Amino acid sequence: MPLPTFRFSAAPGWKQLFSQDCQLCGCRALDSLCPACARELPFRHGAGCPQCAAEGAESQLCGGCLANPPAFDRTVAVFRYTFPLDRLLQSYKFRQNLVLTSLFAGALNTAVSGQPSRPDTLVAVPLARARLAERGFNQSALLAESLARSMDIEFATHGLLKIRDTLPQAGLNRAARLKNVRGAFDCSRSLAGRQVALVDDVMTTGATLSEAAKVLKKAGAASVSAWVLARAGREWAMPPAQNDPHQPDIAIPF
Repeated sequence: MPLPTFRFSAAPGWKQLFSQDCQLCGCRALDSLCPACARELPFRHGAGCPQCAAEGAESQLCGGCLANPPAFDRTVAVFRYTFPLDRLLQSYKFRQNLVLTSLFAGALNTAVSGQPSRPDTLVAVPLARARLAERGFNQSALLAESLARSMDIEFATHGLLKIRDTLPQAGLNRAARLKNVRGAFDCSRSLAGRQVALVDDVMTTGATLSEAAKVLKKAGAASVSAWVLARAGREWAMPPAQNDPHQPDIAIPF
């Protein structure tokens, strides 16, 4: 899957004006990443489980979805949650590196463009009020808003609300994650008959997305697709850093 790029046909002086630092290696580049670093991004290749995007399922439902079907109907995931994409996403979320919004939204737009049908409405996985006030932005909402503009699709800004605080999901097994988010969401509007795409940054076990999709379907959504930047393996369900309960304990090299 090609990485979305933004190219300028300009004289050298204009190229210098529009250049910026590559978000990984720091060299001068016309985009958020230089071509060499863009080639290192871990795009997903080959088919996975059509419902949860677990790798190795060869286009058939995986054992997890057969045994415990999630509430969402299908998943589109652009990347594997490995280096260097994991560093970029952590910088985006925890260091407010919002220049990456266009890069991430463009990559997700490219991935979903091959889907057989377009959703009627985009909804972002919300943050609780306290977490939103602490962070200052909801990264999933920024992605959904950018996608909605580029695809000319309705973005339900407050369509899904988080009505109670939850513990960080990191370090919890699937059963604990499901219990942690149970009853955490509410839908403020009717979605009767609408095809909905639920946007988030990373899926690990799918517990949060499934609980959110359940609420959207109770509000009348005919189907719910999960659109995520990255699909993480279970090895990422690790305890958070001791000095920051909301930030993964991983050193970021920039």
